[in-house]
Amino acid sequence: MSAVIQGKALVGRPVATPRWNARGNGSGRPARNTHTQASAGDEVSTVAVAAAVAALPLELLCFWSEYTVVTTGEGLQGDVLGGLEGLSYLAVLGMVAWSLKVKVSTGSGLPAGPSGLIGASEGLAYLAVLGFAAFFFHT
Repeated sequence: MSAVIQGKALVGRPVATPRWNARGNGSGRPARNTHTQASAGDEVSTVAVAAAVAALPLELLCFWSEYTVVTTGEGLQGDVLGGLEGLSYLAVLGMVAWSLKVKVSTGSGLPAGPSGLIGASEGLAYLAVLGFAAFFFHT
C-alpha cells in the first residue's frame, strides 16, 4: 500500500483521487460521483460488431455440427451445409483467436459491445471449442 500525501504518492507521481458529490449520501460522508467517462479503448467499431453478428449464426451451426457428429459419427450432409459447417469452424476459431489476441495485448477480454453481441459471440465460440475438445478427447 503506498502512502499518499495530498494527491501525490511518495515517489512523486500523481495519484487518482475519487470525485465526491456535494449532495452527500446521508452518512456524513460525501457520496462518490457516479459519472464515468468512457476511454478511447472502450469504443467498439462497427466492423467488430458486424463480425460478431455474422459469427453468431455460424457458431450456432457449429453446435449443430458437433451434435450431429456425436450422434451419427458424420458431419452435416450436403454441399451447402458442408460448406457452411467449414465456415462455422473458421468463424469459431476466428473469434477465439481475436479474443486471445485482445486478452494478451490489453489484459482484458473483448468488450461486450452493443446489447452484449460481441460478448455473446465470444462466449459461444469458447463453448464450441470446449465441445469440440470434449468430443475429440472422448473418442
